[in-house]
Amino acid sequence: MGQLKDDCFAFGEDLISTDAALNELRLRLTCISKSEEVELADGIGRILAADLKSKQEVPAHDNSAVDGYAVYFDDISQTGETKLPIKGRITAGHPLIETADMGNAYRIFTGAPMPNGPDTVLMQEDCVVEDNNVIIPKGIKRGANRRFAGEDIKPGNIVITKGQRLRPQEIGLSASIGIEKLPVYRQLRVALFSTGDEVCDIGDKLRPGTIFDSNRYSISALLHQLGCKVSDLGIISDKIEVIRETLISAAFKHDVIISSAGVSTGEEDHVRRAVAGIGRLYFWRVAIRPGRPITFGQIGNVPFIGLPGNPVASMVTFMRFARPALLLLNGAKQIDPKIFRVPAAFNYEKKRGRREWVRAALTIGKKGVYQAEKFPLSGAGILTSMVESDGLVELSEEQTTIKNGNMVDFLPFSEVS
Repeated sequence: MGQLKDDCFAFGEDLISTDAALNELRLRLTCISKSEEVELADGIGRILAADLKSKQEVPAHDNSAVDGYAVYFDDISQTGETKLPIKGRITAGHPLIETADMGNAYRIFTGAPMPNGPDTVLMQEDCVVEDNNVIIPKGIKRGANRRFAGEDIKPGNIVITKGQRLRPQEIGLSASIGIEKLPVYRQLRVALFSTGDEVCDIGDKLRPGTIFDSNRYSISALLHQLGCKVSDLGIISDKIEVIRETLISAAFKHDVIISSAGVSTGEEDHVRRAVAGIGRLYFWRVAIRPGRPITFGQIGNVPFIGLPGNPVASMVTFMRFARPALLLLNGAKQIDPKIFRVPAAFNYEKKRGRREWVRAALTIGKKGVYQAEKFPLSGAGILTSMVESDGLVELSEEQTTIKNGNMVDFLPFSEVS
């Protein structure tokens, strides 16, 4: 279970900044302590719970980087062509047992072990073969096209550090040093529910004034991408007693509780009031667009994150606030996404004092470089804008005017999924 540190933030009605909200998450959330071992193939997306050390060197032996001919460099003329007889053939997995003779060339293939003696490999494209002899041009350097044992990894090297979220690259690297099982933090158990008498589950018939609940499915998908175990509690009625009971029950069985809707200022938005009544609220209402009413608190020792009800706002606030919170709880060392600078292909005006995220697609401009092109509609309920965009242009609190060609911060969706 994630642990929250002592209260040091005075909750109030004023909007707080994005940085203040993120700092609040960092102050209060610590890593869960339990770890487990999983099979290598099951490690994708998990967080490494201990440094991974190699017990062997990689490559395990000197080998050829190309298809070609292994020779002694001292046999090669530095002033003209060299002609050497081809004495043997060496393939990957089949080393030459005896020491290779000087004055000879050995046909060798990529990845094949270097024979004892020869120190240089000539690419086959650079050579001419005539009557079982290879003709070598001048200008070859000693040690060319030879990979050395241990040049990538040496015994005792830490190859992956604790807190790394495991990607296919780390899985492959682990396999290269013979790792069968990985020490990882256990998956977070997340309770997820939506509120609102206006939302229906897919499969139900829409009644007048109702809509399908998309938020629970998009947020569940984002949680699964983070490797969380999700308990879908469904749609909870807009009754504060029911919401309170749901929160208390969820806190007994989960590490985190996430809700969609019910955290704004409306008379029927009961989630925030329920959390404040049985737990603690640390912040509510952040100076952002979209997603201002995002809420962070706790029920007992269990963190609670309340996302806005508008579909775009729900996803954006998950990406920028809930995601780093979950990574902190799961022991990740890197919680901040990479943001890239690209030219804007749009004009835009905004209010000073709030951070905004503008949905944008990457297109190739006249100079052949990627540029951010704003989606034409900006409503917090326009889900097609998320589908047709590649990421978010992040505009700081100080920015008020963006003009075509200005450099802007771009956050790709691939960095927050």
